[in-house]
Amino acid sequence: MMKATALTLGILCLLGTIVPPALVLAGMMDNAPMKLAMLVSTVVWFVTAPLWMTAR
Repeated sequence: MMKATALTLGILCLLGTIVPPALVLAGMMDNAPMKLAMLVSTVVWFVTAPLWMTAR
């Protein structure tokens, strides 16, 4: 269960690093919120990735 949750959260965080720059390019988001969203997504990704990438 924890591995599935970490995987889902990790994938959402990867989207959190891709979608905000696209929204900035589309003019739907400013730079400051984009930077914050990408920072939070990156930190959560590095926390969750080892949980679901372990070879068990």
